[in-house]
Amino acid sequence: MTDIRAAMARGTEFPCLTDPDLFFAESPADIARAKELCRDCPVAAACLAGALERAEPWGVWGGQLVLRGIVVASKRGRGRPRGSTSRPAQARVSQAGPSRGSRVRVPRDPAERIAS
Repeated sequence: MTDIRAAMARGTEFPCLTDPDLFFAESPADIARAKELCRDCPVAAACLAGALERAEPWGVWGGQLVLRGIVVASKRGRGRPRGSTSRPAQARVSQAGPSRGSRVRVPRDPAERIAS
């Protein structure tokens, strides 16, 4: 923490203080930009160490993405996750409609078609 205070006293400008929202962004592109801005920061190591010590819930700290107090490689975008292959086979079949082997009764009489 003294490294950070000393750098601030020398008048060092930090991108995280100029645009703090970027360092807590949701989009992967913004997170990559924040990491890039940290690359040349003179206090990046102290920043990351402090974030891990405090178990910061999220954000870019010291050029690394921190989620729930740990460093992670990347963050999944917002929204519903893509379909998974781990879903039960039965659920996938039922969503696709009848399978080839199943029979569907089609009424021959037009009156029956309207009633059903």
